[in-house]
Amino acid sequence: MRRLPFRRLVSLATLAVIGAATMGTTAACGDDDSAGGGDSGPVTLRLGYFPNITHAPAVVGVEKGIFAEKLGSDVKLDTKTFNAGPAAVEAIFSGALDATYIGPNPTVNAFSKSKGEAVRVISGAASGGVALVVKPEITSVEQLRGKKIATPQLGNTQDVAIRYWLQEKGLKTTKEGGGDVKIVPQENAQTVETFSSGTIDGAWVPEPFVSRLVNAGGKVLVDERDLWPDKKFVITNLIVSTKFLKAHPETVKKLVEAQVAANDFVNAKPDEAQQAISDHIGKITGKPLDLKLIKQAWPTLLFTNDPIASSLKTGLDHAVAVQLTQPVDLDGLYDLKYLNEVLRTQGQAEVTQP
Repeated sequence: MRRLPFRRLVSLATLAVIGAATMGTTAACGDDDSAGGGDSGPVTLRLGYFPNITHAPAVVGVEKGIFAEKLGSDVKLDTKTFNAGPAAVEAIFSGALDATYIGPNPTVNAFSKSKGEAVRVISGAASGGVALVVKPEITSVEQLRGKKIATPQLGNTQDVAIRYWLQEKGLKTTKEGGGDVKIVPQENAQTVETFSSGTIDGAWVPEPFVSRLVNAGGKVLVDERDLWPDKKFVITNLIVSTKFLKAHPETVKKLVEAQVAANDFVNAKPDEAQQAISDHIGKITGKPLDLKLIKQAWPTLLFTNDPIASSLKTGLDHAVAVQLTQPVDLDGLYDLKYLNEVLRTQGQAEVTQP
């Protein structure tokens, strides 16, 4: 793959969603009393995550008490769950959240909209778990011409991925849903129903929706892992508000220790981790996630502490190629010193600081 310039681009569509929340961003992040007065006394850490498989380190870390143990008695863990990245970003901007697990596009949007002030990536979490699932009669990219394909949100990570892939194959799309292939942004929860009813012909989505669509009669036409070097690309990383990072560096280091410990557990004890995910999602939603579905999706995911920064930057280049971007300098987005300290202490390989 060619070496890419560090000048990167960010989705205009998603920026519009979070724009109203960014007034006074720098002043707002972590300013309320719940953030505590420093690492010498009690601190409240407000941590966000999504109740799904791609956020397994967070889900398992909370459910199995790994975060509480690593943070210690002087840190009160206050968890908050979200269904979409823009909402988590708004919570960071408003000062209601100190750190969150989140996808690559919302990460960059938060950094860009705050002019590089609001957030830092402090660890990776997960890679993979994304695919294009289509009706079984569709066997080639050319057969997608004239078809309707769903993505989770206009300008989000999966939306950019399919638009770029189609463009590379010579097929055009438009933001308005026109072109050779009609892209239809919709909530993931709707996708299985619209696929089963025939309203859409396929979807480029993350797990567990890939497995749900396959179980509904679809087939994987493109496994996104096949489009990336070594089959690795970031789907979830861990970010922290810059203000909280500066005010509570020891707490942030403990959070990174918890993330590494959670990933160690997920990778060493997959059966226990899968059960913990099912149980925890049940506590949040009132209905446990089907354990068979989790096991079906599991092999498509890699749980890694490496944020795979190169894939995030490449993804942004793809976004400009499909005209969903504007320039932004990402210098300073990553702060991996605590991650590498923890990995070094445990005898694990350090990750590259971009």
